[in-house]
Amino acid sequence: MYLSDRDILGAVQAEKLTLSDFDVARLNPASYDILLGNKFLIAERHQSASIDPVNKILPEYQEVIIWDDEHFILHPGSNVLGHSRDYFGSKEYLIQLSGKSSLARIGLVIHNTAGIINPGHFLNIVFELSNFNNLPIILRPGMRIGQLTFSQITSSPDKWYDVTGRYHTENWKAYVPEKTV
Repeated sequence: MYLSDRDILGAVQAEKLTLSDFDVARLNPASYDILLGNKFLIAERHQSASIDPVNKILPEYQEVIIWDDEHFILHPGSNVLGHSRDYFGSKEYLIQLSGKSSLARIGLVIHNTAGIINPGHFLNIVFELSNFNNLPIILRPGMRIGQLTFSQITSSPDKWYDVTGRYHTENWKAYVPEKTV
């Protein structure tokens, strides 16, 4: 069962759902819009001949930080990591990240596989930003980049994400090897 806008508002007010800088203007009938942050990680092409995740041969990354009045250009065929400005999470609900249709129509994908946020996980989510258009896409900090939906879980889990999850105590840089950041 997905939460409606009234349910989302009630959960925030009852402190069962954390949404930093909550803004009712970003509520949709059954979702909440989240904003793009200002930091990006770009794989340095010349550092790695190939990527081998099994043997932990991963690219080195360059961090790019832009001001709120600047923009980031996502070139055709490129894939970078970004993060949400919003910090969110819940012990009560399963949260799912989806892209926005208006951005998907211009070729922007905001996540490839990491769209589920388990109960007990509180974070600024990492976006896996990909441009499938043949033109560059301009990204601006604070733009509406995705939306969250919230589902009621039927019972408390035996294992909470904050105990079992891989990234529960890390910031968004946890997605790249420590030596490269």
